Amino acid sequence: MSKIKLPRKFISKYPHKFSKGKQQFLRGKRILPQPITGQESLADLIDGTFQAYNAARLQEACRLFTEKMLAPGVTIGMSLAGALTPAGLGSAAVIPLIKAGFVDWIVATGANLYHDMHHAMNMPLYRGSPFVRDPELRKVGVVRIYDILLDYNDVLMATDHLLRQILMQPEFQHEMGTAELHFLLGRYCAEFEEQTGLLDSSVLAAAYRAGVPCFCPSPGDSTIGMNIAGLELRGSQLRVNPSRDVNETTAIVLDAKRRKNKTGVLLVGGGSPKNFTLQTEPQIQEVLRIKEAGHDYFIQFTDARPDTGGLSGATPHEAVSWGKVDPTQLPDAVVCYLDSTVALPMVTHYALARHKPRELKRLYGRLPELMEMVSKEYWKHNKKL
Repeated sequence: MSKIKLPRKFISKYPHKFSKGKQQFLRGKRILPQPITGQESLADLIDGTFQAYNAARLQEACRLFTEKMLAPGVTIGMSLAGALTPAGLGSAAVIPLIKAGFVDWIVATGANLYHDMHHAMNMPLYRGSPFVRDPELRKVGVVRIYDILLDYNDVLMATDHLLRQILMQPEFQHEMGTAELHFLLGRYCAEFEEQTGLLDSSVLAAAYRAGVPCFCPSPGDSTIGMNIAGLELRGSQLRVNPSRDVNETTAIVLDAKRRKNKTGVLLVGGGSPKNFTLQTEPQIQEVLRIKEAGHDYFIQFTDARPDTGGLSGATPHEAVSWGKVDPTQLPDAVVCYLDSTVALPMVTHYALARHKPRELKRLYGRLPELMEMVSKEYWKHNKKL
């Protein structure tokens, strides 16, 4: 046995008493997790073991989302960038969040919403390898999304064929925003789920049933937009108006603020969906000219660096300068530098394990009322250009 003994202060369970100067820094939870046994739930593992680096940021995101953002009065917007629905994240994570009332409005790339329709139509996507030879795939008619493979004719072209039939229906033959477009598409996806028996397979169907509006900031930048453009050449009267999306998303946020409630954003990836979700606050402040502070809660999962100048990596601190995030709420802003396909299932599981479902806000049905409100607010504060 060693003859070296620890000083008495280290024998105590709480060995140190710090001076005031040190105490402000050395007051966090001590890092000394229990050994992993394999019997822990995922939520307990996150709380007990994710203590530093991006593991700690993920724990902070999980707790911020569950303990603060899911309060009854908070309106939560979720952005979705990257090919998440082809990878199964729609059915695995987004749909459970929608059904639990944990997401109130969504901004997604058009690709996420287009590929979501494959699942509703029972058109399969398969796990594959990122190292297959793409010239060979092209030759045999297989499309690759990294390590996801799908049939060119029986999935891609077949989805387009059904999508064009849907888009030519009478209810689509007028100008609309993308919330209305996706609500109508969601109704068909819900019917397809009923026909195939594959319930809870489509985000569009789940959003339709829950009244969660789905927006797309670049409606022409996807196969949905491509087919809309093609049908215009043959006389379709469907026109997508992005300005309506800007006003409707702004109205959702302004309504929450007018009710003295808080707003939060769950940003899965970056890109245009991230900015479109956040720009609701600058729209209120710069264009409507209404005094406002910014979103109250901010969570982002990203692999983008801030120093390259891209919006995907822009931090919540930078967003403060634009009025997107309330500067007094920066402690409630978490950026986790982690692949969103890893982070999103974890935060979904944690939230469902730690929080009971919320009442659905069904914001889609309130959009006409909210648009009337935001129009009045505009004229109230903008009598002169």
